[in-house]
Amino acid sequence: MPSFDYQKINNLIHSRIRLAIMSILIGVEKADFNFLKKQTKASDGNLSVHLKKLEEAEYIHVEKKFIDRKPATYYSLTNKGRDDFAQYVKTLESLLN
Repeated sequence: MPSFDYQKINNLIHSRIRLAIMSILIGVEKADFNFLKKQTKASDGNLSVHLKKLEEAEYIHVEKKFIDRKPATYYSLTNKGRDDFAQYVKTLESLLN
């Protein structure tokens, strides 16, 4: 039986809300804050903190603009985010086998 090294799991992605955000963004071109809030069922503050961590890790790109004079923020995965998420999934699969 191969050794089970749970420390190979990416802790940044493995957080429940960050994992949910990454899982949502992997399937869409981009998503706005309200969509992510609705999907994750997180509070504004909690979601903001997790989005900021993903942004600082360069996993997501943040685009801010105004639509009809109202601020709108959109999030999308960066290439690094996609690559690291794919590696995260691969690591989990290897641990499960």
